[in-house]
Amino acid sequence: MNRRKKINQLLKANAKKASAKLAPRSKPKYISKADRLKLAAETSPESVVSSES
Repeated sequence: MNRRKKINQLLKANAKKASAKLAPRSKPKYISKADRLKLAAETSPESVVSSES
């Protein structure tokens, strides 16, 4: 592989990584298991109170 091709390959790879970083994320942000339990605990008492009435 000649020097010019190798340099161009590195530049293309770096440009590809940079554009991938700027692209919008399709995955939702990770929420830890403890945080999910807290959120569930906050929402469940409201629904329990409404169902008991």
